[in-house]
Amino acid sequence: MAGYGNVIHWFRRDLRLSDNTALLQATRDSEKVLPVYISSDWKGEHHWTGPARQAFLCGCLESLSKNIDHAGGRLIFRRGHAVEELEKLIDESEAEAVYCNRDPDPYGKEMEKRVRELCRNKGIAFHDLQDAVLHEKDEVLTNSGGPYKVYTPYSRTWFDQEKSAVQDTVRTIHTLTTIRKGSVPTVSDWGLPYEGELLRTPGEKAARQRLKQAIDEVIGEYEGMRNDPAADATSHLGADLRYGTLSVREVFHEAEQARERARSESTRSSIHTFQKQLGWREFFMAILGHFPEVLETDFNADWRGLDWDDPGKDDRFEHWKAGKTGFPIVDAGMRQLAETGYMHNRVRMITAMFLTKDLHIHWKEGESHFLQHLLDGEIANNNGGWQWSAGTGADAAPYFRIQNPWTQTDRYDKNGEYIKRWLPELEKVDPKRFTKPPEDDRPLAPDYVLPIVDHKTERDETLRRFKAHKEKG
Repeated sequence: MAGYGNVIHWFRRDLRLSDNTALLQATRDSEKVLPVYISSDWKGEHHWTGPARQAFLCGCLESLSKNIDHAGGRLIFRRGHAVEELEKLIDESEAEAVYCNRDPDPYGKEMEKRVRELCRNKGIAFHDLQDAVLHEKDEVLTNSGGPYKVYTPYSRTWFDQEKSAVQDTVRTIHTLTTIRKGSVPTVSDWGLPYEGELLRTPGEKAARQRLKQAIDEVIGEYEGMRNDPAADATSHLGADLRYGTLSVREVFHEAEQARERARSESTRSSIHTFQKQLGWREFFMAILGHFPEVLETDFNADWRGLDWDDPGKDDRFEHWKAGKTGFPIVDAGMRQLAETGYMHNRVRMITAMFLTKDLHIHWKEGESHFLQHLLDGEIANNNGGWQWSAGTGADAAPYFRIQNPWTQTDRYDKNGEYIKRWLPELEKVDPKRFTKPPEDDRPLAPDYVLPIVDHKTERDETLRRFKAHKEKG
């Protein structure tokens, strides 16, 4: 029996009708649901997003709008400040409640706080539900009740927790017809130039196809193949989890069912390794939830105030962004990122450690650049990964473990397949030459740059800086 007449469901990072906790609850609790998406009104460059990301978001919203139309409803679009626009819609629709799924990021949490206050002032209900994660930050704690700061013990407790079941798909939505619908956002709304073509089809239908392909073709060999950038043997579900075109519950349980069907221990182990990546996602979300200051400073207070170089020094940061450092594995990754909005995870670590340890540029610069380009960029995971590479984060690589781009190439792209895919100017170069610095100061190819730094020299400099900072106390 419906308890409300009209309610609002506020879409944010849950752009789907399947297994959507708050939307499903809203349809069960009310006679009519007003589905709403409010786009931000900033214009120009943004610290944490860029043209391709916004294009993917717009595509997901267009798909969601069509799906809601098919279910008999209407997705309402507004642009501006969420609290102000929701207040107007509450008044127009005479809504008795607002529903939403909780955001794991501090900015989203702050907005929820303000909307809750708005609803209290309006005398209506506010229902925020768990949806973006399997376990929120206070559900996975140490025996003393504190947050974990290391992944492995967190992971053991995380796996021991019972996982919520996948819920029903919303198939019917009754929406007021008197409310102006508005239009699906476009990239130009944010004043961003975009003429590219997305290599990931946005929307729930495409996300479900990617999930099926990942379950059928990828995760059974994930453990052995995930570190091979040329194989491209990862799930490619990151953007779907970020924008909520898939639920994390469904991803976990589909993998679990595949693990139970598996005929070999190696396949079961591989699928478990894939599931651990979902645990890493929630570990970094928990870190951000408990320690929101990590967005502004180093998680490990011992390294705050460490000596970093100006990003403009010798144009090193620009060379890194453009994929013109003279280190083929680094340049291949940066060009893949620029052209596709994606970078293989192993190469993310290599490029991040190169920026922080070879170029001595603060991880926040790289963190921002990645989020401006990665379709799957997740604030918590991106921050955690960058601080891991810099040696300053939770469960981070020790500062003295500095990856050598040349030996990393020999280990993960020995045949140069990945490098040649993204650096066509090196097509005819013997891949053995990608595993060590060029000899006699000769470039690898006439139109390819010499290395902008010497790795051994910069490694020693990094060790010197960390040791000096440690001794300074």
